[in-house]
Amino acid sequence: MSNAFEKKIPYQIENIDKLTIDMLDPIDYQYQTRRDIDITIKQPEFTSVCPMTGLPDFGCITVCFTPDKKIIELKSLKYYLLQYRNVGIFYEHVVNKILDDLVSVTSPKYMSITGHFTARGGMTSTVVAEYKGEK
Repeated sequence: MSNAFEKKIPYQIENIDKLTIDMLDPIDYQYQTRRDIDITIKQPEFTSVCPMTGLPDFGCITVCFTPDKKIIELKSLKYYLLQYRNVGIFYEHVVNKILDDLVSVTSPKYMSITGHFTARGGMTSTVVAEYKGEK
């Protein structure tokens, strides 16, 4: 990216290094010995920034998982996802980063992250990343 282009962007594009998992709050799943459940969480107002143009990207992030011992507290997940607001990151990296971070905090039996991103240049993108725990 040239210096001339960078000066035209009216805000700072943050680096992926800005993202942290500190605010994610895992909670004990009290029914772990009784039954498996499937949890689906949607964040329909996810935003990040295209690292090449600095333009905003919008999408819906869907988290689907089967917990083992931990579930995720929703407010902490909301604050975690809000961190991406000014981060320059490609769609494919968004879903993988979220998956890696949530797996590291909750150690689920199964988890998938799906990003349904709105049109950019007339094209939409859907990206899915999965984790399958040890059997």
